[in-house]
Amino acid sequence: MSHRNIILIGPMGSGKSTIGNIIANRLHREFKDSDHFIEKRTGVDIARIFDIEGEHGFRERESDALNELLSQNNRVIATGGGSVLRPQNQQLLKQKGFIIFLDTSVAQQLRRLARDKKRPLLQTENPRERLEAMFVERHPIYLDLADLAVKTDKRVARRLAADIINQLPENLK
Repeated sequence: MSHRNIILIGPMGSGKSTIGNIIANRLHREFKDSDHFIEKRTGVDIARIFDIEGEHGFRERESDALNELLSQNNRVIATGGGSVLRPQNQQLLKQKGFIIFLDTSVAQQLRRLARDKKRPLLQTENPRERLEAMFVERHPIYLDLADLAVKTDKRVARRLAADIINQLPENLK
């Protein structure tokens, strides 16, 4: 059995934390969420980091968190939606794990995030416009990095996690 990490990438609201947790439990691996890791380490939420340090400061912390989280094997790791923007993060993700892209439509993101006030990049007059712009920028990167891409719209988390596990290479199960 391979102890390579299983890494979930995708936009906010794609289900990385939920699906990652289920996969980790079923495969008896440790689950780590990079955003929760950053919040625990700093003692403040992501929105506060954005307020104080801006997006650039947050991305620095995100890169540091990924380096640390990926320094060990046999984990399932949910990354932040924008963690793929930096070339050094892309390289690290490719080197340190099997990458699963949870491909979610903007419409699905809007439904899932409608009441979420903790997403700094969505605190705008037109969240749909912001999500569409991020989709255009990030979707090609997600596809390029992915070892496996899975559509998540209108899928039940437990069933989706089971489908993903079934599609994993045998040595990761």
